[in-house]
Amino acid sequence: MADTERHPFLQGLSKHRGAPPTVVVIFGASGDLTARKLIPAIYNLSFDNLLPADFHLVGYGRKPIPDEEFRGIAAAAVKEFSRREMDPEVWKRVAANTTYVSGGYDEKAGFDRLAAHIKDIEKGVGSEVQSLFYISTPPSVFFPIIQNLGASGLGGRYLGKPHHSKVIIEKPFGKDLDSAKALNAELRSVFQENQVYRIDHYLGKETVQDLLVQRFANSIFEPIWNRNYIDSVQITVAEDQGVGTRAGYYEQSGCLRDMIQNHTTQLLALTAMEPPGSFEAEALRDEKVKLLKAIEPVALGPDPDMARAQYAAGMIGGKKVPGYLEEKGIAPNSSTETYAALRLSINNWRWQGVPFYLRSGKRLPRRVSEIAIQFKRPPGTIFPQKEGFNLAANTLSFQIQPDEGLSLILNAKVPGLDTRTQPVKMSFRYATTFGSNTPEAYERLVLDAMIGDGTLFIRGDEAETSWALYTPVLNFWQSQGRKGVESYSAGAWGPEGGDQLLTSRGHVWRQP
Repeated sequence: MADTERHPFLQGLSKHRGAPPTVVVIFGASGDLTARKLIPAIYNLSFDNLLPADFHLVGYGRKPIPDEEFRGIAAAAVKEFSRREMDPEVWKRVAANTTYVSGGYDEKAGFDRLAAHIKDIEKGVGSEVQSLFYISTPPSVFFPIIQNLGASGLGGRYLGKPHHSKVIIEKPFGKDLDSAKALNAELRSVFQENQVYRIDHYLGKETVQDLLVQRFANSIFEPIWNRNYIDSVQITVAEDQGVGTRAGYYEQSGCLRDMIQNHTTQLLALTAMEPPGSFEAEALRDEKVKLLKAIEPVALGPDPDMARAQYAAGMIGGKKVPGYLEEKGIAPNSSTETYAALRLSINNWRWQGVPFYLRSGKRLPRRVSEIAIQFKRPPGTIFPQKEGFNLAANTLSFQIQPDEGLSLILNAKVPGLDTRTQPVKMSFRYATTFGSNTPEAYERLVLDAMIGDGTLFIRGDEAETSWALYTPVLNFWQSQGRKGVESYSAGAWGPEGGDQLLTSRGHVWRQP
């Protein structure tokens, strides 16, 4: 049975958006992200007939791997991580044009071999081919890869034509404002801005994109999407996992860099930005930058706008787990935060006086990402605040993951002869309306990069504006060492300081 027969809401959706003949080169081809996300994304794009007829996948890495072995590694990744079971015919199409080139990231000779390999692909295709370079490596080799893409001529292929070369660069995009500026400068020395795709996979999630549709395609929301009707906004990005095997990375990062500066702030920007003049990439990104520039500096004290903490030993899913300082590879005197919360104020006409609360952390009770818009209570009510009259603030929440959808809390009368009220929830879920096999974020983003649509990617000035907001907080925390680092039990929703950010303004955190 066709998808549109099972789910009539899918009728009329486009199956192809015109990607030109393309070779995708993945730097870091043996890495975890490549196996878990990138190769399954390419497989599923092929499954949906969204790859161009002339599509080639090239892995690049330091370790010499024969083509056949790399194809086997890729097939194993599809079998383990794809949202669909492997279809032998679909995989055969992908595998037929999957190859591997070995070389160092800091040696031009390897990039010259890659350039010759791409030329050979073009000879076989019989036409010019777009090159999309995906940098899926540790940040330590971002610079040499960019430099060698320039030195080998790969970065400037077909400049000025629609199928010019492009580069996708994974997070973290810098570690503070100065490093983000330096990385942008290096990129601009090789690529033009319209060739660069700074990826944040949260922007590829269905519910994040639906946020734009809900805001700008439904007239019931726009008149009340402002300080006159909205009391506060909460954005939560929670993980139930600990640091795991990422201790080396996480000690250099921490929650503010790892989750707040990118994912959580992107959700804030889309929630609060002004309507763009059109659904064009630059129009939308202009509005996000204007919104980020309107956020007031984070107060560091005496009434701080932020809190930080580390998880201590506790219970997750009925199992005892160690605290952060007890994890393998973590220094016993570490001040790296595993939880961060902020109270932000936006200095513009729409949002003046509305607090935006952001929090993210590890070892919280469950994995969930949510945007909650809490509306103001009616100025007066005919329903007394007493037993039998349970009234809640109207709240519109967008569930980003894992159960994608949205819900609205309303107050309703309880059936019966007495007049009693209680909150009720109206919910929409993607799984029940459109089917559960929702495309992964990386599928959308890889396809968008191939066709040259930068709408869901981060522009250079946007990255710098975000870092400008958070770098003073990072510098302050570094100067304080462990002073001010709170503790919370694994399985709790965070420390007292995170709660105090809200209670001091008459609010409390939602439990999503």
